[in-house]
Amino acid sequence: MAIQTHSIVALVGRPNVGKSTLFNRITRSRKALVDPTPGVTRDRHYDKVTWDDKAFMLVDTGGIEDASGDVMGGHIRNQAMAAIDEADIILFVLDGREGVTPQDHEVTKLLRRTDKTVFFVINKIDSPAQEVNDLPQFYELGIDEFWPVSAEHKYGYGTLMDALAEKLIVNDDDLNLPADTVKVAFFGRPNVGKSSMINQILGQNRMVVSEVSGTTRDSVDTLLTHGKYSYLLIDTAGIRRKGKTTEKLEKFSILKALAALEKCDIAVVLIDAEEGITEQDTKVIGYTQEQGRGLILLVNKWDLVKDDKIRQQQIMGEIALAVPFVSFAPLLTASALTGYGIKRLFPTIGSVYKQFTSSFSTSALNRLLKDAVEDHSPPIYKNKRLKFYYTSQVGHRPPKFVVMSNSSKGVHFSYERYLVNKFREGLGLDKVPLQLFIRDKNRDKKKR
Repeated sequence: MAIQTHSIVALVGRPNVGKSTLFNRITRSRKALVDPTPGVTRDRHYDKVTWDDKAFMLVDTGGIEDASGDVMGGHIRNQAMAAIDEADIILFVLDGREGVTPQDHEVTKLLRRTDKTVFFVINKIDSPAQEVNDLPQFYELGIDEFWPVSAEHKYGYGTLMDALAEKLIVNDDDLNLPADTVKVAFFGRPNVGKSSMINQILGQNRMVVSEVSGTTRDSVDTLLTHGKYSYLLIDTAGIRRKGKTTEKLEKFSILKALAALEKCDIAVVLIDAEEGITEQDTKVIGYTQEQGRGLILLVNKWDLVKDDKIRQQQIMGEIALAVPFVSFAPLLTASALTGYGIKRLFPTIGSVYKQFTSSFSTSALNRLLKDAVEDHSPPIYKNKRLKFYYTSQVGHRPPKFVVMSNSSKGVHFSYERYLVNKFREGLGLDKVPLQLFIRDKNRDKKKR
């Protein structure tokens, strides 16, 4: 079985050089659309992109400048260094109209010292004539090759993307994993006790088959058996705290988590009982649902509040308020220090995985739909009663269903939520995300 991760490509450059325009241009080229999920943040600075059948993760770093006006202020250096450390490929975007600046010289010096692949992209070049006139000045940076483009008008865009695709790292670790190995990734901020939790799990089970060099940076993936089943435990680097001086770097702190999400079935997000749920935690939880992964919320350090019933209730209440869009996710309490609660983790992983990979017959699904419609009649839309003709399962991991209707536009969110809840109840899918798509039965005929 192959575990695949994708290259991380970072856009770096000063404000107003056109990074956001280039980001939007590149991300529109991706083939797979992400289904919107209630409660998931939309202020997105990352996106998964596919070009020439090769996938990568694109991140926009924001403008690298320092408020003090220094040529090489702290933010410039921090942004550039973060890109060098975290990304596989760097797109350094310069302004073809403004020309070379002192900041460009300083960042170029940093980038030339790295062994990472760097594309020096000269943006706002709209034509061959402008390329001839404006490009030569950039050779004073001491760079042999530039990529003139117009992010707005697409000039040179295809050439850049084809060259980028040739450099993409497709990292396939051909592991001879046992059949149906459950891949579980652990996420958490520094000091939440993630590594201690994994060590506690391994120490209790003592049946490690092998250690696998992790495709996610700074991680070691461990293959173990527990009972009759095999699990690949994916350890991820801690998600850094957001601080005043590193707020712009927050987007880099989650890239490792995104890479791990690419290859896991179930995400276990650790929450610190001492601190409670944080904004960083909610963002990671949101990303797990954008990727359609199974989810378990694990409150660690429960030993610190074991005698404080009021604090326990407060923690659980805060979690429920912060992430209502994952109310289906099992919520467990544990202590990596004492081992409390660890034994409940694997049965929970098993039940989530079973639902996550479930298949259902079309006849059973149609009976369920028929009963749901009879119990609660669909509303009227444009003087006609909405009709639901049939349903079928169209995907797994997580379970995905399509329902054919006479008018998908007329299905109110509340009735769609009603159907989702009926499917959850009728199919026993109470612990996993469930995706329900309503389509028009005559959609193809209307297009003709």
